[in-house]
Amino acid sequence: MFEERSTDRLARYTIFAAITAIICILCWYFRDIIVYILLAAVVSLIGHPIMKLLRRIKVKGKSAPAWILATITLIIILALFLLILTQLIPVVANISSEISIANISDSAGIPNHPINALNRYLREQFPGLGYNFKIENVIGDQLKKVVSWSNVSAVIGSVASVLVNIGVGIFSVLFISFFFIKDENLFPDIVAALVPSTQEKKTKEAIGDIDYLLSRYFIGLIIEVIGVGVLNFLGLSFIAKLSYSGALGIAFITGILNIIPYVGPLTGGIIGTILGLVLKFAAVPSAASPNFFVFTCILVAIFVGTQLVDNFVYQPVIYSNSIKAYPLEIFIVLLIAGELGGILGMLVAIPVYTVLRVIAIRFFGHLKPIRRLIPDATDSEHHIIEQNDIEK
Repeated sequence: MFEERSTDRLARYTIFAAITAIICILCWYFRDIIVYILLAAVVSLIGHPIMKLLRRIKVKGKSAPAWILATITLIIILALFLLILTQLIPVVANISSEISIANISDSAGIPNHPINALNRYLREQFPGLGYNFKIENVIGDQLKKVVSWSNVSAVIGSVASVLVNIGVGIFSVLFISFFFIKDENLFPDIVAALVPSTQEKKTKEAIGDIDYLLSRYFIGLIIEVIGVGVLNFLGLSFIAKLSYSGALGIAFITGILNIIPYVGPLTGGIIGTILGLVLKFAAVPSAASPNFFVFTCILVAIFVGTQLVDNFVYQPVIYSNSIKAYPLEIFIVLLIAGELGGILGMLVAIPVYTVLRVIAIRFFGHLKPIRRLIPDATDSEHHIIEQNDIEK
């Protein structure tokens, strides 16, 4: 009898392992489709609050059909995205026109210009560069190589292929998003169909919690990007006295990079400081330029000040309150994700951890390790349920 039970257990484990392997292979083979579905789920998370607001608009006591509301929701999301894109692309393009090689070369003729000082420093530190070394000439030569016809034709071919793939991806994501927004129960029903019937109710409840928490997180993340960008724009415009297009372009870049936890703000601050210095000194005569060191300190102070506001005001609200996790908990998760997946891992760390945290609370909340690691598991569950009921 014992021998037979062991054989049955081994067979069950073997079948389970084989099914798991097949599922993993299928997921890898159809990874593009899975990515489209996940991106559509993210879009639907952003769209659900808009959908709920639109449902409150009633004519003669009735709201519009779900498909009309879902269409309007997608149009609103696309309109906001395109509005930002169409407004900021010219601004970023203006930065490149301001930082032109011609301006750099012309201003480099001024004896006390910072670029001349940089050239003298490089020639002193690296004599092998030669007496006539000029960094602006090196940049110009490299740009000529980059924009050579062979490179341009190769880039055009690559861009065409990428644009086709992007077009297919955008259409697929929008098409799937429409149905996820139109029917909020569609995605939960798909997931529930893959689990045993005994776990179906808990699965739908967990998906409802995940929907609620991630909707708050993504909307909060958008608010954070806008908040960081606005603070940097105000500082660069009124304190650093940069041009409107330059300040707006740098603020946009730093706001987008701020999405990457810890690494993004530092990278954005460095890039913003370099761009600010180049914009200020590239085309402005030395006599009219502020002190190089003082202006660098001003730029650094602006980005550091914005980051302090982000760390102590924005992030506690977004990361801690929106997903109901402790700051230390989030910090450790981000460190682990950074070690495993680098920057991409840090980008998806918080949403993935939110999903795992809800699953742990819903399905394994009775276990001692979960109660110890997530001491507020029961309270969090009740709070999420109450918030969902209030919003419904």
